[in-house]
Amino acid sequence: MAISEAQLGTWSHQGPTGQFTATYETLRGVLNDSGSPYYLKDFEIFLQGSYKNTTNVYGDSDVDVVIRLDSIRYTDLDFLNAEEKARYSAQRSPGSYTLTEFKASVVAWLVRHYGNSVKVGKKAVLIQGNGTRRDADVLVCAKLRRYYAFPAYGEPRYVDGICFFLPDGTRIENFPEKHSLNCTAKHQATREWFKHTVRIFKNLRNTMIERRIIADGLAPSYFIEGLLYNVPADKFGGSEQLNFRDVLNWLMAADRSSFVCANEQFKLLGNGNVTWPAANCSEFLGAVVAFDRAA
Repeated sequence: MAISEAQLGTWSHQGPTGQFTATYETLRGVLNDSGSPYYLKDFEIFLQGSYKNTTNVYGDSDVDVVIRLDSIRYTDLDFLNAEEKARYSAQRSPGSYTLTEFKASVVAWLVRHYGNSVKVGKKAVLIQGNGTRRDADVLVCAKLRRYYAFPAYGEPRYVDGICFFLPDGTRIENFPEKHSLNCTAKHQATREWFKHTVRIFKNLRNTMIERRIIADGLAPSYFIEGLLYNVPADKFGGSEQLNFRDVLNWLMAADRSSFVCANEQFKLLGNGNVTWPAANCSEFLGAVVAFDRAA
């Protein structure tokens, strides 16, 4: 037995976007209002997550919005040698307006507009939805630049991203724009099968959660995208069943310890704040195999 061609085809479809678009446009208007206390600061508002990457499926609820402070920039110098770090430090200049001040202003402005619907979490600010508005997570962050080389002559080599801080002071780095660009390139390299297949795996995950086969939270969408990003482009395509089976078989046989996130800046599997526990990945894939066999 196997999951049918028709079921896989249904699962490949993108979920509805009308209410999502309305929620985002309304929230963007609030965040970008000239009456806000931070309006004269240098900032940018953009999407991240499933809707941004067009991998959303039916039932996806959260709209992931980023508001990034651009007047300051944090740096990741871990890949530079001592000489390069010293060269960078000699050229830097400190900013006067802090991310803490910016976040406080953004939260106060959201509370003014949405009242008790605003819930400040460890990472993002949740704005609870209502009949006409989806839930929205607003991530307040700053620019980040990860340097890979800082030569005495010539241009530095770096990747731009974002960062924010947990309540305990831990700095979290991420690269949503790089993630999105890489997923789009992968989609093109697979003759537009990559995002199609991500949606299949996401819908299958949701079905297994509904049937209590796996726990909610075992396989976040971000990590499913990263998991499939590592599959070679030539494994995608054919019929729905052939595509699904070839991708799954390759994942089961691969050395997943070498997998990277779709942004290519972190390992996919690990125990950090931006990695997926290897045991969770194995459990998810094992459940996918068992579900397919029982279908």
